[in-house]
Amino acid sequence: MNSTKVVYPGKKNTSGRRMLRVALLIIVLLMAILTLVACGKKEKKVEREKLVNVQVWQAKKKEVQPYLETTGTLKAYEEVTVSSEVDGIVKKIMVDEGTLVNLKMLLVQINEVDYLLEWKRSDAALKQTQASLVNARAEYQRKETLYKEELITKQQFDDVTTRLTLAEADVDRAKSTLETSGEKLSRTKVYSPLVGAVKEKKISVGDYVRNGTPLLQLIKIDPLKLNFTISEKDASSLKIGQVVAFNVDSYAGKQFKGKINLIYPHVEEKTRTLQAEAIVPNTGHLLKAGFFAKTSIYTSAARDGILCPLTALINDNSAIRIFVVESDKARERIVKLGAKYGEFVEILEGLQENEQVVVAGQNNLSEGVKVNVAR
Repeated sequence: MNSTKVVYPGKKNTSGRRMLRVALLIIVLLMAILTLVACGKKEKKVEREKLVNVQVWQAKKKEVQPYLETTGTLKAYEEVTVSSEVDGIVKKIMVDEGTLVNLKMLLVQINEVDYLLEWKRSDAALKQTQASLVNARAEYQRKETLYKEELITKQQFDDVTTRLTLAEADVDRAKSTLETSGEKLSRTKVYSPLVGAVKEKKISVGDYVRNGTPLLQLIKIDPLKLNFTISEKDASSLKIGQVVAFNVDSYAGKQFKGKINLIYPHVEEKTRTLQAEAIVPNTGHLLKAGFFAKTSIYTSAARDGILCPLTALINDNSAIRIFVVESDKARERIVKLGAKYGEFVEILEGLQENEQVVVAGQNNLSEGVKVNVAR
């Protein structure tokens, strides 16, 4: 019996379409993959070529002078307590706190009546003894002539000699008393021993004072002393005659100068600091004793150096780095630092004059990265 193969209409066409769809799907997937790979490469390429915005500062040579920074306090050059040298009632006070005084200027008057009367009595006593001395000398001359002619005895001549000696002693004693009373009278007027100002008034008119009672506190205000300290490690940099520059809050932006005149012979054990003193001219009396001073001590002569802003430095503990711009690319430099000068620091090694130093944006840089310098 012959078998007959039945072929259904459309079956062959359906299988072909399925194969076609699978092929198309594979093609689409391959194209998608290729597109993603191409996009990724393009993005990486764009990322590599991305510019980093930076700001730069042109390195220049400037005159620098190494110095130490510290703080100090201004003090009066001299401080004197003026005291009474006699007992009495305060009659007049010619000054007050803050009054400027000159040498030998009258400051205080003590009631002088008692001392004036004592001086007059001493003067009268001196005149009396001088008169007695005149008589004793005249008598001595007469007796001396008589004694030579042997008209009087030696005892009589010795008596007149003794009276003359006593009269001379009385005159000397009276002179001494007069000088003492005159000195006491003069001390009822108290004068300034220096050029300066009154720091404190300790008495009032009408007060009874005794010998040694403090009357006024005076200070010498021109020049002033600047007392400051430096660390033990910097002690060898300090020398007599070095220039000290400083600023005070009362005159912001104005610099004052002085010279070191005293370096203490010992270091404070607790703080490990050395104390020193500078003399500061104060002709215009702008500076006041007690002012706080931000001090710079110049340790060597001025010289040329290359300065860099502190903001350009990158500290990674092992070294100090900066970035410079060369042909629109960042170049890393290891630098050696010198002294600081305000917002700048001297670069001893690693930077040349006129190079463009990155001062903003350097944290986003690495060697060879392209940069865009912001103007």
